Amino acid sequence: MRCPAQLPDEEERLGALAEYGFDEEQPAANLDFVVQIAARMFDMPMAAINMICSDHVFFAASTGKLNRRNVRREVSFCAHAITQGDVLVVPDATQDLRFHDNPLVTEAGGIRFYAGVPLRAPSGHALGALCIVDSRPRSDFSERECVHLRDLGKLVADKLELRRLEVASRSGLIRFQNIAATSPDAVICIDQSGVVTIWNHAAEIMFGYPSAEAIGQNIVMFVPDDFREQIRSEMQRAVRTGESNLLGKATEFVGLRKDGSQFPTEFSASRWQEKGSASFGVILRDITERRRMEEDFHRIANQDRLTGLTNRNVLSRRVTELIDERCAASVIMIDLDGFKDVNDTLGHAVGNAVLKEVARRLLDCVVPTDTVSRIGGDEFAILLRGCEDSSQASAVADLFIETLRDAILIDGHDVRVAASCGVAVFPLHGQEADELIGNADLALYQAKIEGRGRVRIFVPALRMAAIARRMYHSELHRAVENSEFRLFYQPQVRLSDGSLSGAEALIRWQHPERGLLSPGAFLPALEGGPLAATVGDWVLQTACAQAATWRDQGIQGFRIGVNLFAAQFRADDLAIRVRATLAQFDLRPDVLELEITENIIIHQHDAVLPLLEKLSLLGVGIAFDDYGTGYASLSMLTQFPITRLKIDRSFVRNICTSDPEVSIVQAILDLGRKLKMDIIAEGIETKEQHHLLRLMGCAEGQGYLFGKPMPLQEFESTFGLYRKTSSSATSL
Repeated sequence: MRCPAQLPDEEERLGALAEYGFDEEQPAANLDFVVQIAARMFDMPMAAINMICSDHVFFAASTGKLNRRNVRREVSFCAHAITQGDVLVVPDATQDLRFHDNPLVTEAGGIRFYAGVPLRAPSGHALGALCIVDSRPRSDFSERECVHLRDLGKLVADKLELRRLEVASRSGLIRFQNIAATSPDAVICIDQSGVVTIWNHAAEIMFGYPSAEAIGQNIVMFVPDDFREQIRSEMQRAVRTGESNLLGKATEFVGLRKDGSQFPTEFSASRWQEKGSASFGVILRDITERRRMEEDFHRIANQDRLTGLTNRNVLSRRVTELIDERCAASVIMIDLDGFKDVNDTLGHAVGNAVLKEVARRLLDCVVPTDTVSRIGGDEFAILLRGCEDSSQASAVADLFIETLRDAILIDGHDVRVAASCGVAVFPLHGQEADELIGNADLALYQAKIEGRGRVRIFVPALRMAAIARRMYHSELHRAVENSEFRLFYQPQVRLSDGSLSGAEALIRWQHPERGLLSPGAFLPALEGGPLAATVGDWVLQTACAQAATWRDQGIQGFRIGVNLFAAQFRADDLAIRVRATLAQFDLRPDVLELEITENIIIHQHDAVLPLLEKLSLLGVGIAFDDYGTGYASLSMLTQFPITRLKIDRSFVRNICTSDPEVSIVQAILDLGRKLKMDIIAEGIETKEQHHLLRLMGCAEGQGYLFGKPMPLQEFESTFGLYRKTSSSATSL
């Protein structure tokens, strides 16, 4: 852990901090709203305003789980932030050498993401920092968000300066005059008759009166007629009793400039006795810009910038309010079907226009008391107030789906999207906001599984299925940590003579309780989770290590096939990792054949093509698995550097009894020959299939006729290979 450096002006800095008169045991109430706005604006669970003392840090205001009142300076993130000239952003503290072993990071639920902006006194000395914190890493904190955090920091500095002047006013006239001389705020002193005795430079600028004109005038001259009697009355009460609504707190008034224009002002006054007479120090601030900033912050924190709809924060808050009122309510979660294709083919400008039109159509489906929110991306939500009938909520969802049947015309394009919806109602489907929204989300998940344009209502079984999915993902993490995955090998043979030409490496899971699991039992969960790339790399390493072992035993002309996960294409270093693996085991590139499915190509077209081209340049084979079963176009075969087509087992199964299957297989074989691609047929189970495919000109085959997927030892024994212990064995 790197401790933050002491600032060169540390003594002066601490002196500046002392001018604010903070009580470390008592948060500053006038700063609470800022941290609440910060948490909502950035969708963060925690936000704080920290003041940095000589050896510790205290919270002037905080929200969320940040309830510490005294943190050692040496471990404080904000102590680092005040050494910066700008916003300090730490995307993942566990990966940052300054913080990775910090106890605030290593503790359970510790800090992973941090962003903080320094707070400075008018003298320029750093006082502390406004920060937002999350227990999860975040790599997408944008420059725009940095701008918003800086603006919030200005709002905090504005409030802090008011506090400094109020503290000074309690110290008497001389102290107040000294502070007033350098303050960026308008500072005025008046006697017990309300006559101005001090008028600083900032007051001159604010009101347009030079001090020579202002001094000697009554304070009511600088407020409109509507407020003058109130000011006189409150001042007389303060002189008589020492008490007034104007003393000791900030009050909003309207100021009156010399040119007659009016402006909103924050007015704070303090009283002291000088030579037996009452005197008052008045701090005035033009809050026009602050109001604008606060309105902007409120809008950003509560409104989606693109569509103008409310955001997730507002949805959650309004659901909570209805539940607290015990008012019936229904939540409809909505996800657009086909929107990604719009963005990919027509661009983000058209995509944004589609989202705006979808928002408009959603609003047409509800009444003013309902809430329509954009949750993010192409996700929306509707909160129906007073609706506890799931069929009524479903009818609203159906109405919206129906409105989407009409094409959206944008820039000459007829754009068509559909929607899937999930419904949950209070109190039947949840007693808290997060539970109700989450259950609507589970119903939406089920609707999307079943197809486009569907509405599904939450049922408890969906929650149980979600729990099972989470448990399954947890088990997958354990499987990686405990090296529970295994590779099986299925032979690939030359149909002309039955000789072994290669093997496809296929993953299995040796579950400690459920035994050996086939891919169908776990691959969907693995492919959709965060471990796919890790496991995919392990398969590549292990298969190549085994191929190297067989080569060292004298096996020549042998090819190893490895299936790739879609996640391996989401990073741009796949070709680098393949090249490094080949080099590690001293393998020729043509020993390795990487298998991809058409789903990978269709859903990640732009990312896949350049990576496959890099792999092709390495010299590795690229096989197109299950060809002919989906939506792959013929143009894909010319666009992508495919070296082998794998005829799917569904065509091979009936090849001896169905003329259409014969025609399809013959067409694929002819296509492969003309495009100079190798062909292998999968799922060969009978001698008749073998014989017919060989007559049709298919060179290689794979299937139970030649051998099912086998553990390594069985594969070697079956095909006369002799296992030799290798130091190349890899583990997850």
